[in-house]
Amino acid sequence: MDYAKPSDVVASMIDASLKKLALGPRDLLIRGAISGALLGAATSLAFGAAVTTGQPLVGAIIFPVGFVMIVLLGLELVTGSFALLPLAPLEGKSSWGAVISNWSWVFLGNLLGSILFGGLLAIALTNMGTAAPTGVAARIIAVAEAKTLANEALGTAGMISVFVKAILCNWLVCLGVVMAMTSTSTVGKIVAASLPITTFFAQGFEHAVVNMFVMPTGMLMGAKVSVYQWWVWNQIPVTLGNIVGGCLFTGIALYATYKPAKPAAEVAQVAVQAAE
Repeated sequence: MDYAKPSDVVASMIDASLKKLALGPRDLLIRGAISGALLGAATSLAFGAAVTTGQPLVGAIIFPVGFVMIVLLGLELVTGSFALLPLAPLEGKSSWGAVISNWSWVFLGNLLGSILFGGLLAIALTNMGTAAPTGVAARIIAVAEAKTLANEALGTAGMISVFVKAILCNWLVCLGVVMAMTSTSTVGKIVAASLPITTFFAQGFEHAVVNMFVMPTGMLMGAKVSVYQWWVWNQIPVTLGNIVGGCLFTGIALYATYKPAKPAAEVAQVAVQAAE
């Protein structure tokens, strides 16, 4: 059996957080950019499947292919890091400053990769702007406008709604990251990771990196969305919601109930230091 118990999974989460925090900005940017591009490719594939079949659920079933590639290649996705990296400071093995620095570099890498893939896709879908957007291109434009203009029209209610959708999204996405650690086989990782990812995408929740692709790509193809509207009415609240969902509801929640017990010698040393 290649199944790993929850307590072993949390130990793996802590180990993963330390390894990620040891990476320098160059690696974080490169791995983050590849992840942004792969998630953009998966999103466009899912939209294409939904448009072709008329069944959004088909797109949701296909979408995890990008996430699976990211997990298997050990790349950097900032939304997954929202759950994993806080465990290192909680274990006393890193600082919160290091966590925020890592998140910032990966966020930038994800953004650059998403925009690069989106720009190339916009050229491909519209024949360098000479063809009117149809099919997948039209769907991307519609989604970009729905994720921003609709929220703006609702005002405070729209802001709260998108924030909550982001919490729900990354609660599930980070469960996908963790579920991949429950298996040591490639097939096991693929199946386990796909379950929560399909669930989040099928329900239309808000993912910061997916939106890094959808918004600028839609804008390049004619979506009536400004940079201000993209960031204020979607990207910023979604990123904050993703932090809450991933950090609190997945990473810290699992750590709180399954964290590994400290060795007796380490506990005794801490007691002695406290007495001194």
